[in-house]
Amino acid sequence: MRVQLFVLDVDGTLTDGRIVYFDFPPVQGAAQPQVGELLAFDVRDGLGLQAVKKSGVRVVFITGRGSAALERRARELDVRVLSKISDKRAALQGLQAEYGLTSAETAAMGDDLPDLGLAEASALFLAPATAVQAVLQRADYVTTHAAGRGAVREVCDLLAAARGVPGR
Repeated sequence: MRVQLFVLDVDGTLTDGRIVYFDFPPVQGAAQPQVGELLAFDVRDGLGLQAVKKSGVRVVFITGRGSAALERRARELDVRVLSKISDKRAALQGLQAEYGLTSAETAAMGDDLPDLGLAEASALFLAPATAVQAVLQRADYVTTHAAGRGAVREVCDLLAAARGVPGR
Protein backbone atom coordinates (compact mmCIF):
# COMPACT_ATOMS: atom_id res chain seq x y z
CA MET A 1 0.00 0.00 0.00
CA ARG A 2 1.33 3.44 -0.93
CA VAL A 3 -0.55 6.20 0.89
CA GLN A 4 -1.53 9.09 -1.38
CA LEU A 5 -4.17 10.69 0.85
CA PHE A 6 -4.07 11.24 4.61
CA VAL A 7 -7.27 12.51 6.23
CA LEU A 8 -7.58 13.53 9.84
CA ASP A 9 -10.31 14.36 12.27
CA VAL A 10 -9.58 17.53 14.22
CA ASP A 11 -11.12 17.69 17.72
CA GLY A 12 -9.57 14.89 19.76
CA THR A 13 -7.02 14.03 17.08
CA LEU A 14 -5.17 17.23 16.14
CA THR A 15 -6.24 18.76 19.46
CA ASP A 16 -6.72 17.23 22.89
CA GLY A 17 -10.48 17.52 22.39
CA ARG A 18 -11.04 20.44 24.73
CA ILE A 19 -12.82 23.55 23.47
CA VAL A 20 -12.46 26.70 25.53
CA TYR A 21 -14.99 29.48 25.06
CA PHE A 22 -14.37 33.03 26.20
CA ASP A 23 -16.22 36.33 26.05
CA PHE A 24 -14.90 39.42 24.31
CA PRO A 25 -16.10 42.69 25.77
CA PRO A 26 -19.22 43.90 24.00
CA VAL A 27 -18.58 45.97 20.91
CA GLN A 28 -20.13 49.41 21.13
CA GLY A 29 -23.76 49.09 20.10
CA ALA A 30 -23.83 45.29 20.44
CA ALA A 31 -26.41 43.79 22.76
CA GLN A 32 -24.16 40.96 23.99
CA PRO A 33 -20.49 40.15 24.26
CA GLN A 34 -19.00 38.15 21.42
CA VAL A 35 -17.84 34.62 22.19
CA GLY A 36 -14.44 33.38 21.09
CA GLU A 37 -13.09 29.85 20.92
CA LEU A 38 -9.66 28.52 21.79
CA LEU A 39 -8.12 25.39 20.31
CA ALA A 40 -4.53 24.28 20.94
CA PHE A 41 -2.46 22.61 18.24
CA ASP A 42 0.90 20.89 18.75
CA VAL A 43 3.59 22.54 16.61
CA ARG A 44 5.32 19.15 16.18
CA ASP A 45 2.18 17.76 14.56
CA GLY A 46 2.33 20.61 12.06
CA LEU A 47 5.96 19.89 11.22
CA GLY A 48 5.08 16.24 10.72
CA LEU A 49 2.20 17.14 8.41
CA GLN A 50 4.54 19.34 6.36
CA ALA A 51 6.96 16.41 5.97
CA VAL A 52 4.14 14.14 4.82
CA LYS A 53 2.99 16.75 2.32
CA LYS A 54 6.57 17.15 1.02
CA SER A 55 6.65 13.42 0.43
CA GLY A 56 3.73 13.80 -2.00
CA VAL A 57 0.78 12.83 0.21
CA ARG A 58 -2.34 15.00 0.13
CA VAL A 59 -3.50 16.00 3.61
CA VAL A 60 -7.10 16.96 4.40
CA PHE A 61 -8.81 17.73 7.71
CA ILE A 62 -12.40 16.43 8.00
CA THR A 63 -14.31 17.74 11.01
CA GLY A 64 -17.85 17.65 12.28
CA ARG A 65 -17.38 21.15 13.66
CA GLY A 66 -15.39 24.03 12.30
CA SER A 67 -13.85 27.17 13.73
CA ALA A 68 -11.86 30.22 12.85
CA ALA A 69 -8.91 28.78 14.79
CA LEU A 70 -8.95 25.63 12.66
CA GLU A 71 -9.22 27.62 9.44
CA ARG A 72 -6.19 29.65 10.47
CA ARG A 73 -4.14 26.56 11.34
CA ALA A 74 -5.09 24.92 8.05
CA ARG A 75 -4.01 28.04 6.13
CA GLU A 76 -0.67 28.03 7.96
CA LEU A 77 -0.14 24.40 6.96
CA ASP A 78 -1.71 24.79 3.51
CA VAL A 79 -4.12 21.95 4.26
CA ARG A 80 -7.65 21.63 2.93
CA VAL A 81 -10.48 21.54 5.48
CA LEU A 82 -13.93 20.02 5.16
CA SER A 83 -16.00 21.44 8.05
CA LYS A 84 -19.41 20.60 9.51
CA ILE A 85 -19.33 17.13 8.01
CA SER A 86 -21.92 14.75 9.46
CA ASP A 87 -21.02 11.76 7.27
CA LYS A 88 -17.24 11.48 7.22
CA ARG A 89 -17.27 8.30 5.17
CA ALA A 90 -19.18 9.99 2.34
CA ALA A 91 -16.90 13.04 2.56
CA LEU A 92 -13.82 10.84 2.29
CA GLN A 93 -15.27 8.89 -0.64
CA GLY A 94 -15.98 12.21 -2.35
CA LEU A 95 -12.35 13.24 -1.89
CA GLN A 96 -11.15 9.91 -3.25
CA ALA A 97 -13.31 10.34 -6.34
CA GLU A 98 -12.16 13.94 -6.79
CA TYR A 99 -8.48 12.96 -6.54
CA GLY A 100 -8.85 9.71 -8.50
CA LEU A 101 -7.71 7.62 -5.53
CA THR A 102 -8.99 4.47 -3.86
CA SER A 103 -9.38 3.39 -0.26
CA ALA A 104 -6.23 1.32 -0.75
CA GLU A 105 -4.29 4.59 -1.15
CA THR A 106 -5.87 6.27 1.86
CA ALA A 107 -4.87 6.54 5.51
CA ALA A 108 -7.18 8.14 8.06
CA MET A 109 -6.88 9.12 11.70
CA GLY A 110 -9.63 9.73 14.22
CA ASP A 111 -10.58 9.39 17.85
CA ASP A 112 -14.34 9.05 18.26
CA LEU A 113 -17.39 7.24 16.88
CA PRO A 114 -18.06 9.60 13.92
CA ASP A 115 -14.53 8.80 12.72
CA LEU A 116 -15.33 5.13 12.22
CA GLY A 117 -16.72 6.18 8.84
CA LEU A 118 -13.18 7.18 7.91
CA ALA A 119 -12.02 3.70 8.86
CA GLU A 120 -14.57 2.14 6.51
CA ALA A 121 -13.23 4.11 3.53
CA SER A 122 -9.49 3.75 4.15
CA ALA A 123 -6.95 0.96 4.04
CA LEU A 124 -5.09 2.21 7.12
CA PHE A 125 -6.90 3.61 10.15
CA LEU A 126 -4.94 5.19 12.96
CA ALA A 127 -5.97 6.43 16.39
CA PRO A 128 -4.39 8.51 19.13
CA ALA A 129 -3.84 6.75 22.44
CA THR A 130 -6.67 8.82 23.93
CA ALA A 131 -9.34 7.63 21.46
CA VAL A 132 -12.58 6.02 22.64
CA GLN A 133 -12.57 2.25 23.08
CA ALA A 134 -14.50 1.41 19.89
CA VAL A 135 -11.99 3.38 17.82
CA LEU A 136 -9.00 1.84 19.61
CA GLN A 137 -10.40 -1.63 18.84
CA ARG A 138 -10.90 -0.79 15.15
CA ALA A 139 -7.56 0.99 14.63
CA ASP A 140 -4.77 -0.64 12.67
CA TYR A 141 -2.30 1.42 14.68
CA VAL A 142 -2.67 3.22 18.01
CA THR A 143 -0.13 5.90 18.84
CA THR A 144 1.82 6.00 22.06
CA HIS A 145 1.21 9.76 22.22
CA ALA A 146 -2.01 11.48 23.25
CA ALA A 147 -4.15 13.56 20.92
CA GLY A 148 -2.90 17.12 20.67
CA ARG A 149 0.39 15.98 22.21
CA GLY A 150 2.31 14.48 19.32
CA ALA A 151 0.01 11.66 18.19
CA VAL A 152 -0.27 13.10 14.69
CA ARG A 153 3.50 13.65 14.51
CA GLU A 154 4.07 10.01 15.45
CA VAL A 155 1.90 8.90 12.51
CA CYS A 156 3.43 11.45 10.15
CA ASP A 157 6.91 10.19 10.94
CA LEU A 158 5.81 6.66 10.05
CA LEU A 159 4.12 7.76 6.82
CA ALA A 160 7.04 9.94 5.75
CA ALA A 161 9.58 7.20 6.54
CA ALA A 162 7.56 4.72 4.46
CA ARG A 163 7.98 7.14 1.54
CA GLY A 164 11.72 7.60 2.17
CA VAL A 165 11.47 11.04 3.79
CA PRO A 166 12.99 11.38 7.26
CA GLY A 167 10.48 12.65 9.81
CA ARG A 168 12.24 13.51 13.06
